[in-house]
Amino acid sequence: MTPQNQQRVLITGASSGIGRATALAFADVGASLALVGRSSDALTAIVKEAQSRGVEARSYCIDLACLEQVSQKIAEIGPVDVLVNNAGIGYTAELSDTPLADWQSVLNLNLTSPLQCIQAVLPSMRANGQGSIVNVVSVGGRQVFPQWGAYCTSKFGLMALTKTLAMEERAHGIRVMAICPGSVNTSLWDSPDVDADFERALMLNPEDVAQAIVSSVQLPQHAVIEELTLMPNVGTF
Repeated sequence: MTPQNQQRVLITGASSGIGRATALAFADVGASLALVGRSSDALTAIVKEAQSRGVEARSYCIDLACLEQVSQKIAEIGPVDVLVNNAGIGYTAELSDTPLADWQSVLNLNLTSPLQCIQAVLPSMRANGQGSIVNVVSVGGRQVFPQWGAYCTSKFGLMALTKTLAMEERAHGIRVMAICPGSVNTSLWDSPDVDADFERALMLNPEDVAQAIVSSVQLPQHAVIEELTLMPNVGTF
């Protein structure tokens, strides 16, 4: 495995929540960072914080919901050793009341944009004969919940994508991992598209998930955690 301080890690949804925590966790082990998000100001802040820890970090303001541009813009970032597909959105509504436009938006960001990012980084990973791809799925990619139909469908799809990719890329030396956290105390719960009332103090912290991601990537190259479910020890799902 390439020494951690020589690795370049690309993280989507890096400006807040799990993405931000993961960026700082990788910075703490010496990785250089390519941070993708929609908020230029938030990305600038996290880049400065990462750089203050002695690592190289750059921001890339990319709207992953604009599918027609994702693959090209991610490819333009250059070769990376690790891709963390973290960007995503929450959404609640009964399936009978879910507008087609909302359904498609959830699938676009939670499922199709990760595929676009993967396709952008695979050529260089294959050329190097190694690489790690981490898809932040969700416990919602392993079990369903009422009113979370569109979200769970997108995450079940991401799980299927992850497992299929793992089989296809093993021969190329590329590790593919699914990280499935339960409820995490992030801004997802503040979204107007999410109607849920849970005790956020009992949820996982973003740093918990970040630690799991970094630890998984730091395993020797011949070892892989294909699927990791991380749950709060008490409280909500």
